[in-house]
Amino acid sequence: MLQVQGLVKHFGGIHAVDGVSFDVAAGECVALIGPNGAGKSTCFACIAGQYPLTGGRILWNGQALEKLAPAARLRHGVARTFQVAQVFEALSVLQNVQLAIEASRAQKAISAFKSLDRQSVEAAMALLVQTGLRESADDDVLSLAYGAKKRLELAIALAAAPKLLLLDEPAAGLAEAERASLMQLVKTLAGQGMAVLYTEHNMDAVAGVADRVLVLIEGRLAAQGSFDEISRDAEVRRLYLGDGLGDDGDGVNIKGAAHA
Repeated sequence: MLQVQGLVKHFGGIHAVDGVSFDVAAGECVALIGPNGAGKSTCFACIAGQYPLTGGRILWNGQALEKLAPAARLRHGVARTFQVAQVFEALSVLQNVQLAIEASRAQKAISAFKSLDRQSVEAAMALLVQTGLRESADDDVLSLAYGAKKRLELAIALAAAPKLLLLDEPAAGLAEAERASLMQLVKTLAGQGMAVLYTEHNMDAVAGVADRVLVLIEGRLAAQGSFDEISRDAEVRRLYLGDGLGDDGDGVNIKGAAHA
């Protein structure tokens, strides 16, 4: 279980995150949402290891993470992706995943590119099948469509066999059909026992995907619950989702909320 306890992050006099606490259990898919400037990206970066904490604790299965570098967190089973896909464009799709597998096994960077083609081929292909990239295995990453690059980045993250997966806006920049397909894959990963925490702006990547939604507003946790529950929260609607979304009385109009 991921436990975030009283997380605080200040940038000078700016209180970006102010005492946020929540848990994410194994097998649970949790979305972290909120308006621009709410602190969700800062909160996520603190959990992933990009920012040191001003206060609070971050525990993964009882192991304190707050003083560990991202590479050390990866060795404890915590992997992440980025809002803009981070992949090796000079390599093929298959080589990207082979490199990630070899690096996770050696716990260091791999420099022997000439021998890479013979390494971890079966395991890498299995990840490409899982992420829908089997037919693109031999393609140069530079030529990939952006949606495929997002899937490849996910395959790279999965190469370390993580138990906690942190996804920074996994659906950013994707068309509606691509978002739906990728988020179904994310939901499947959680269903297989992985703990998943992701930030997102597109509400159609939250509704029907996240088991629980956390809403950050002005650096604090304003609400949490199912998507239906938070979409009916008066304060969340007023400050983030909006009241004029054209719903039918049963909840938020998802397409409207996506642009909030």
